[in-house]
Amino acid sequence: MNLVKSKQRVADHGEVFTPPWMVEAMLDLVKDETERIDSRFLEPACGSGNFISRILQRKLAAVELKYGRSDFERQHYALLALMCIYGIELLSDNVAECRANALAIFAEYTRVSERDDLFRAASHVLTCNVLHGDALTMRSRAGEPILFAEWGYLGKGKFQRRDFRLDVLIGASDFSSEGSLFGKHDIFTPIKTYLPMTVRDLSATGESESTTETL
Repeated sequence: MNLVKSKQRVADHGEVFTPPWMVEAMLDLVKDETERIDSRFLEPACGSGNFISRILQRKLAAVELKYGRSDFERQHYALLALMCIYGIELLSDNVAECRANALAIFAEYTRVSERDDLFRAASHVLTCNVLHGDALTMRSRAGEPILFAEWGYLGKGKFQRRDFRLDVLIGASDFSSEGSLFGKHDIFTPIKTYLPMTVRDLSATGESESTTETL
């Protein structure tokens, strides 16, 4: 594996990719969390997704172990596993590559194609969860505060989304009883809460936003 894309990118951005053996060693330090479907991970400089891809693979292995006998449960919990992984990346080509890598892993596991609602729902989730921005300033490439979606699975094929500002979450992290990205203390107030959504709803939302961006 090539650990740099160019010497210029190293000079300009300090971009060096983590080798697979080191990714494995670091994730093994929190092995139980990487194998918990609903544990949340944020990679603040995610590059092309070396950590995100491996975390997703570990989570999907847990999904298969627990829900592999039911296609319905397996697909929905696979989507939840994807929903619980977040990334921020400064360089746009890395953002696109990270999303594509994670989507390919998800599609291979769930055996879906680009025509399927589940594929398009997963693509929409990655657009919300892997963001083009600067983790140090906690602002998007457009200069807006970074927003992250907290996703939850309500059961029976329905998901709940709540949006939070990253700077508020980080600033209030001491109040979190769980020590996680999204706490349960009252100070963790979402800026927006959505109605429960199905996979088809998520797919349609992604399609609508994609169409709007191209107009």
